Amino acid sequence: MLTPIDGRSVIVTGASKGIGKGIARVFASKGAKVLLAARDLAQAEAAAAEIGGEASAVAADVSSEEDCARMARTALERHGGIDVVCCNAGIFPAARLGTMTAADWDQVLDINLKGTFLTVNACLAALKARGKGRIIVTSSITGPITGYPGWSHYAASKAGQLGFVRTAAIELAPHNITVNAVLPGNLLTEGVEALGAGYIASMTSAIPLRRLGSVEDVAYAALFLASDEAGFISGQTIVVDGGQVLPESHLAL
Repeated sequence: MLTPIDGRSVIVTGASKGIGKGIARVFASKGAKVLLAARDLAQAEAAAAEIGGEASAVAADVSSEEDCARMARTALERHGGIDVVCCNAGIFPAARLGTMTAADWDQVLDINLKGTFLTVNACLAALKARGKGRIIVTSSITGPITGYPGWSHYAASKAGQLGFVRTAAIELAPHNITVNAVLPGNLLTEGVEALGAGYIASMTSAIPLRRLGSVEDVAYAALFLASDEAGFISGQTIVVDGGQVLPESHLAL
């Protein structure tokens, strides 16, 4: 059993759906005070209402320094501090080289990579004030380990997050703040379900465990990294992919 996290103040960005909503739901179910941040306030409020407990919402675009500062202030006002920051907000529009524009590239890097930095920077003073803290970044297997056509900008942003995690872990260690990342593989999210059974079957065939992951699979990895028991783990990554990156080819399966 992990030490309870009830009463702790948690921020989850990109929390109105998908992995972020799953992380928020799991943390709230363990008694944490969770602030769901998303660009669409109505969606974030709906997710918070669905989750219940001490979950609430705030509108924030993580590519905006001003929005991130307001998000951190909101957590301080509502929860009295910040204990855990889950940098989950991210986008993944497809665009291949040759057709991808500089604006396409900038949009993905601004939200996925710069957004991680701005979120952490905005929450840093509050984390330091607690005397300990946890920062958990949602990266991906795409970029750090694998590649996929159309996602060079996404892959670059996700690989960049791990460079940020490793150096931030060193800088923040004197403040007893750990910085780690989870790397999800293929998950059964709302968007994937909409692509149909054929697409899901083709994705599943590449996974040794023969199923897609759930958002809860990623959320519980994040919950462990936020625990007291993970206090000596920093600058590390946990791959949550059912073994997807392991086979040399389909022949291995």
